[in-house]
Amino acid sequence: MTSHDFPAGAPCWIDLMTSDMSRSREFYRALFGWNYEVGDEEKYGGYTTAFKDGKSVAGLMQSQDGGQGYPDVWSTYLRVDDIAASMSAATNAGAISYLDPMDVPEQGKMAMLGDPSGASVGLWEFGGHTGFQAHEETGAAAWHELHSKDYPAAVSFYRDVFGLQTSVMSDTPEFRYTNLLDGEQELAGIMDAAAFLPDEVPSSWQVYFQTDDVDATVALALTLGGTVINAAEDSPYGRIAGLSDCTGAMFKLVQPQA
Repeated sequence: MTSHDFPAGAPCWIDLMTSDMSRSREFYRALFGWNYEVGDEEKYGGYTTAFKDGKSVAGLMQSQDGGQGYPDVWSTYLRVDDIAASMSAATNAGAISYLDPMDVPEQGKMAMLGDPSGASVGLWEFGGHTGFQAHEETGAAAWHELHSKDYPAAVSFYRDVFGLQTSVMSDTPEFRYTNLLDGEQELAGIMDAAAFLPDEVPSSWQVYFQTDDVDATVALALTLGGTVINAAEDSPYGRIAGLSDCTGAMFKLVQPQA
């Protein structure tokens, strides 16, 4: 997916809210080979952009309270053409506004909402910032997946609010999964997580980072202070694993099939 190939409703950006910017930067630098540029403190609050081989892949920002009361977390942003109209449609469909649409100088417009299943997700209207410059490449995000405690509501919400098509990949009591599509292009997935998410864990968007060797990347992450959440296993889409980073933010790895 190129920077010019994000249909409305597609994940177009991710960023990390971290309680320890220095540790997070070093963790992902060592794990994925990222380099960083720090934005103007007054204009952008020191927002940091991560690059892999010269291409932008993610953002990082320091939590204002040092993480007190809020876990560190990766957020996914969906592209919208008209952020005000999209936010209105979302709230009319049962979403809660966490951050009303706001201008990011020279970059675009952003908003944050809670979907009807309780997952936080961002909206982004392009300006100077037009999304990932690298995606589905080693060291960059490769897939985006909503783990939802209210699967039917989530599927309906993203289909109706963002005008996406849906394709049911599995519909058994053990595994329910729907892909969100634009035409034939798969953009993201929604998994029924009601059976395995604990009561205290909300629905959430998960980011999969691509790697050439999941097992080696997991081993490296452990030396950097990461923790294994889901052990590496083979899937129809490649070898995958779930981790938390050095400050507790969860993410996933995927090694595409050869």
